[in-house]
Amino acid sequence: MPGGIFNRLRGMFGGAPAMVPRAPDGMRIYAIGDIHGRDDLLAALLGLIEADAATAAPGTRKVLIFLGDYVDRGLQSRAVIDRLTGDFAPGFERVFLKGNHELALRQFLDDAGFGRTWKYYGGLETLHSYGIKELTLSDDPGDFERARAHFREIMPDKHLEFLDNLALSAEFGDYFFVHAGVRPGIALARQIEEDLLWIREDFLDSTSSYGKVIVHGHTPREAVEFRVNRIGVDTGAYMTGVLTALVLEGEGRRLIQTGVAPAN
Repeated sequence: MPGGIFNRLRGMFGGAPAMVPRAPDGMRIYAIGDIHGRDDLLAALLGLIEADAATAAPGTRKVLIFLGDYVDRGLQSRAVIDRLTGDFAPGFERVFLKGNHELALRQFLDDAGFGRTWKYYGGLETLHSYGIKELTLSDDPGDFERARAHFREIMPDKHLEFLDNLALSAEFGDYFFVHAGVRPGIALARQIEEDLLWIREDFLDSTSSYGKVIVHGHTPREAVEFRVNRIGVDTGAYMTGVLTALVLEGEGRRLIQTGVAPAN
């Protein structure tokens, strides 16, 4: 089990054993990776999570943390936001983090000129999910403005409120949750939005200790990446059909995934 990484560090250098990261006592955390417009997978994963949560001890605090990138690339972006702004998973606390794709969507709503970039970055699929077809066969600047105006007109207020109130990070116990990662050498409290939403190689290649284990999405991999200093849970759901939830409870870590048989 990946948690064994920490156990193997114990005693290697003598002195005190290596710290094993813990979730807060009495809490079970489900950290969900990048959804990217796959409401079908989100619905399936939430069903698996609710069934899993039913096994928790009475009084356990159950927390859902969504790591961002709810929209773009997949064709069900509107349905994803509808679900996340609705009444789902009763009995769970919910934390919604901001991804770079939410930033891009919001930027297009304010600036039609950004549409050319966003369209080929997964935005066309999001527009189609809202029934906006002005850009399907056009890159004309006027059509970008018409699409932006149409999008603003039909965007539900609760969707816009959702996008405007996403958190940049969350901390529970020995874990720090964020969309992309953090800048090595900078205290967690001093991280800037650009890095939290966009960073890749400088973070992914670093062996730095951050004081907490960073749980992130943003960079898709075929399998969840467990490192001493970070856990990457983006399994490319829109391409692979595998949407992942990392489950943290006490010192325990395990996975719940769509399209993957549960481990025996």
